[in-house]
Amino acid sequence: MATIYDGFDIESFEAGKGLWHARIRRADFSPLAIDGVLFPAMEVGFAWPDRDAAIADAKHHIDRFRRRADSDDE
Repeated sequence: MATIYDGFDIESFEAGKGLWHARIRRADFSPLAIDGVLFPAMEVGFAWPDRDAAIADAKHHIDRFRRRADSDDE
């Protein structure tokens, strides 16, 4: 299942029985830049108990990246 959030595509997937993870990539497929390092996608979170928890964690990471990028611009 894929979710679009703030210009990012979040793909949740079950890595094992009851072990949910999320993969984040930019919706335009350009690489993510973190501290000057480019990544085609990122997998975030731990083994969440359900899809919704994995997606919520991914959204939290996206929000944190945005705040960090905004403070770096100032």
